Amino acid sequence: MDKNQIIGIIIIFALLVGYGIYQSPSEEEKMEMQRKQDSMRRALSEQNRLDSVKKIQDSIAEAERIALEKVNQIDTIILDSVKNIDLQSEYGVFAHAATGKEEFITLENQFIKIKFTTKGAYPYYAELKEFKTHDSLPLVLFDKNENTFALKFYSDNKGINSDSLFFENVNGDSVYFADETEKSVVLRVNAGDGKYIEYLYTLEPESYLVKYDIRFYGLEKELASNSSYIDVLWKMKSRKQEKGAQWENQNTTIYYKHYQDEVKYLSETSDDKEEKVDTRLKWIAYKDHFFSTILIAEDYMDEAQMSYVKDELQEEYLKDFESNIVLPFNRSDDTKYEFVYYFGPNDYDVFRKISLQEGDDLNFQRMIPLGWAIFRWVNQIIVIPLFNFLGSIFGTNMGLIILIMTILIKLALFPLTYKSYTSSAKMRVLKPQIDEINKKIPKEKSMERQQSTMALYKKVGVNPMGGCLPMLFQMPILIAMFRFFPASIELRQKSFLWADDLSSYDSIWDFPGGFEIPMYGDHISLFTLLMAGAMLISTMLNKTQMQGTSTQMPGMKFMLYLMPVMMLLWFNKYSAGLSYYYFLSNVITIIQTLVIRRMIDEDALLEKLNAQKKKVKKKSKWQNRIDGMKKVQDQQKKKRR
Repeated sequence: MDKNQIIGIIIIFALLVGYGIYQSPSEEEKMEMQRKQDSMRRALSEQNRLDSVKKIQDSIAEAERIALEKVNQIDTIILDSVKNIDLQSEYGVFAHAATGKEEFITLENQFIKIKFTTKGAYPYYAELKEFKTHDSLPLVLFDKNENTFALKFYSDNKGINSDSLFFENVNGDSVYFADETEKSVVLRVNAGDGKYIEYLYTLEPESYLVKYDIRFYGLEKELASNSSYIDVLWKMKSRKQEKGAQWENQNTTIYYKHYQDEVKYLSETSDDKEEKVDTRLKWIAYKDHFFSTILIAEDYMDEAQMSYVKDELQEEYLKDFESNIVLPFNRSDDTKYEFVYYFGPNDYDVFRKISLQEGDDLNFQRMIPLGWAIFRWVNQIIVIPLFNFLGSIFGTNMGLIILIMTILIKLALFPLTYKSYTSSAKMRVLKPQIDEINKKIPKEKSMERQQSTMALYKKVGVNPMGGCLPMLFQMPILIAMFRFFPASIELRQKSFLWADDLSSYDSIWDFPGGFEIPMYGDHISLFTLLMAGAMLISTMLNKTQMQGTSTQMPGMKFMLYLMPVMMLLWFNKYSAGLSYYYFLSNVITIIQTLVIRRMIDEDALLEKLNAQKKKVKKKSKWQNRIDGMKKVQDQQKKKRR
């Protein structure tokens, strides 16, 4: 290392030493730095203290949480124990089934869809898949809590309601579709040691019937030994399905059939109705206008108390149904009840085919209001077969079917119509002679006047009732048709011309603002207007027919003119198919009247009647007897004198 290098190193060292001396802090700066360091040490010490405190607090909180959880667990155990004791006290051997999670199982085929709830194991939802409501929604018979079915019995002196028990879905699946073979839903509530109550629901393809079996297995000792029956409580709300709630409500009620006896029902028109039947029953039906839910016993029900309450608003529901049913209880290790549910339409042909056993007539057809006595027979023997025959030809074109049906019926009744018109014509042409009799004999001698009139009728061979009797023979047809059309589900939601549903009214204008005319309604039905108009024209056309009988029936003309007005008021809410039928019937009557008038020569008819006077009438045996009795009476009177 040479001299220059040594000098350079010394200079650099001197510079570093000098820079260090220059940068060294003053006493004040040293004190300030010391103060900051002391402050930082104190802050760090405080933070360490706080961290220690927080750790201690966290440890205490965790200990408290663990202790609280243990206390809660103890409380829960105590509460569960108390609850179990309460449930055991209330439900006995069924205590474990008093709590659970409600689940739903679906059983369906091509026609119906039924959902069952595991809480109570009863039908919770029922839908008819082929039908819609009037506003095109799925047709649901009931949903949610609108239907309940509960067995009521005693076990260990405890009253048990099956709708409060949770049943087990034995098969495990939640959906069953009976498309090709029958499917079953098995719901069971256990009572321990192989003892249970089981509900078995079975559905076949393309059927409205659900077989329903109730089985009590191994419960002979658990059920009350002094009880020989089991109660059933069945409630259901009847839904509004059609357009006209008022008319639908008039066709909604409870029907029931006595065991091996007739079908009866609760009057539909009351706000509430109750009836107790102390004899055996075969089935009970909750019926609305076109659909029914029916509970059918394979054997019988001992007795039942049935009731309904009309819904005040009638916006969603029509009536609330309730039945308290008594079932006979046979104490054994394996007691079984067999029922069948019907969820379906009120269809005459469907009802007629339903039978649980060979030769068993359930007589569901009685639920279809076809009229009583002769009117029902006319519908069953004539109208329904004719309607079905035309339906097989023209399908669902109900307007055309009703037209052809009306023509055929009017043609079949034409001989009676002709006879009635002819009889009225005879009375009419004889009226001048009747007037002559009335002029000769004063009003005070009414009996003599009537005898002279009847003598004239007898001479010419006229029966004064001849015009009325043929009309009376037609009345069963007219009344039968009045009952048939509103009850026919075949017309439901079938449209024709402006009518979108022939089973309900055909409104062409609804009054605004909820305005309603008393007895008439809140709308105008065109078919009803046409019917009333045609009836009025027919009345005016035939008013001269009453001239020959006006003296005997002075109020008949007024009634004839009043009827179209009354029909206008009554029929405005009725089935459009019925109004359409009566409109067609009156139009055909008008045509027939015009044709018959051209066929009958009243002058020739009068000559024929006058010719009858000249013929010697041979007295009948009956008349000879009357004359003989009269002679005997006259002789007895002379002897008394």
